Amino acid sequence: MAQGVVRVYDPKTGFGVVVSDADQSEVLLRPGSLKGSIFRTLRQGQRINFEVAEEGEKNYASSVRIGSDGA
Repeated sequence: MAQGVVRVYDPKTGFGVVVSDADQSEVLLRPGSLKGSIFRTLRQGQRINFEVAEEGEKNYASSVRIGSDGA
């Protein structure tokens, strides 16, 4: 489980970017990333926990959950 902060999220398209706490890399959010989570939208600066799925040279967030500093 990774943790990071939402850099940008567009609720209309479902695309966004999360900055990973581990290495400051960008992890992409895509339509469907929030499926099965309690979130309907995300806001800039929001801390989240997520799984990272690697596809090719890109990392995508999935299984998005509420994040906290102690997680």
